[in-house]
Amino acid sequence: MSAHMSPEEFRRHGKQVIDWIADYLAGIESYPVMSQVKPGEIRRALPPEPPEHGEPFEDVLADLDRVLLPGITHWQHPGFFAYYPSNASGPAILGDLLSSGLGVQGMLWVTSPACTELETVVVDWLAGLLGLPDHFRTDARGGGVIQDSASSACLVALLAALHRAGGGRFATHGADRPYTLYVSSQTHSSLEKAARITGLGSARVRVVDVDPRTLAMDPGHLRALLDQDVAAGAVPAMVCATVGTTSTAAIDPVAALGEICRERGIWLHVDAAYAGVAAICPEFRWVNDGVADHADSYSTNPHKWLLTNFDCTVLWTADRAPLLGALSILPEFLINAATSSGSVIDYRDWQVSLGRRFRALKLWSVIRWYGAEGLRAHIRKGVGLAQDLASWIAADPGFEVHEPHPLGLVCFRPRWPGLTGAAADQATTRLMELLNAGGELYMTHTRIDGRVVLRMAIGGVATERRHVEQAWERIRREHAALSAPGH
Repeated sequence: MSAHMSPEEFRRHGKQVIDWIADYLAGIESYPVMSQVKPGEIRRALPPEPPEHGEPFEDVLADLDRVLLPGITHWQHPGFFAYYPSNASGPAILGDLLSSGLGVQGMLWVTSPACTELETVVVDWLAGLLGLPDHFRTDARGGGVIQDSASSACLVALLAALHRAGGGRFATHGADRPYTLYVSSQTHSSLEKAARITGLGSARVRVVDVDPRTLAMDPGHLRALLDQDVAAGAVPAMVCATVGTTSTAAIDPVAALGEICRERGIWLHVDAAYAGVAAICPEFRWVNDGVADHADSYSTNPHKWLLTNFDCTVLWTADRAPLLGALSILPEFLINAATSSGSVIDYRDWQVSLGRRFRALKLWSVIRWYGAEGLRAHIRKGVGLAQDLASWIAADPGFEVHEPHPLGLVCFRPRWPGLTGAAADQATTRLMELLNAGGELYMTHTRIDGRVVLRMAIGGVATERRHVEQAWERIRREHAALSAPGH
């Protein structure tokens, strides 16, 4: 049997790994942003059977370079403008390494008190930085918890909402009533998945109309749907308002939706996965208008735009009682004096799974390294570059920019002389595919009012003004070439 890696061997190989990561980040611009491999290529380059005998770690690193690196799409590349940022900063990477080194399983307070108590501190810190209400703090009636993703946060929020809507029956009897969930066409698909997982089913998800210009949820249509559903015997359980939709970064009118929810006793969850962290800057705190007075739960992703590597989503609730009622189960093997005393938080009761990583270490590392000032500077840089890009697009007669674009995402559409409808959409898609294949940048698309538009999300750790300028020039050149007569 191969021996365990000794502390001295770990020290030597660990330095190799740190050097490898540092070299990778330093030279990341030399790689094509989007992986160029074909389906199955990585699998065919790997042996079909595991090794019978242990191999040197140097061989692992060699195959990382030879086999795996060609199959990596480089999310930290300064030309990565697809989806939303997935920041992996130095202090976050080191914080994650410390978490892995400690190997903590923080399901209960007693299984590592520091794991739980550091988490309560950093989620309270972040709540303060974002200007969230005091009742979201863990020393109040609500509290915060780090989830793996916004999808899990939405699922947990829905479970809490169902627990409250059913007077506690949902945990024991399931969906024994016609509960309903309200989203818009722009809401993330994780809400429909949550409805399936909880047993509501997709048929119980109601889709609210959006404003055709802003793509924000229409409060008037929400009210009409609620009236229809209640008249038909439904039990509205939750409305999900989005602050920064995946498609266009649209922001739902939380205050207006919250008024309706408060009138009817419906749980309001605010999914601010992308845009919520912008509120760390006072000038962008308007994104959370209405949250303090109306949100029953709220989540945002430091692992998108706040310099903390995946996975790290923070979920806050205004009142933890429905959350704990929905999720708390205490088998004999988990009973201990601290839990029985009621004086500690056991985060196993705040999530779907039992086990949990020490994620707070990386968020703590990031906040301490950058400080509030550094975090604000990062957000402001991304917004400033996006606004510059939007102004360049608006000034070019060959393109049109989608309004509004207040944060780090810009959506725009090329104009194609002589092409309309599906033909124009095909040309836009072709332009995007050519740009992505070139290796200098990576962008994605969406549809607005039925038309294909391009998305550029700015906010990467390494992205500077020159990268945005180079991307825009490349887009203009490719567009001009495709628009040329006879192409």
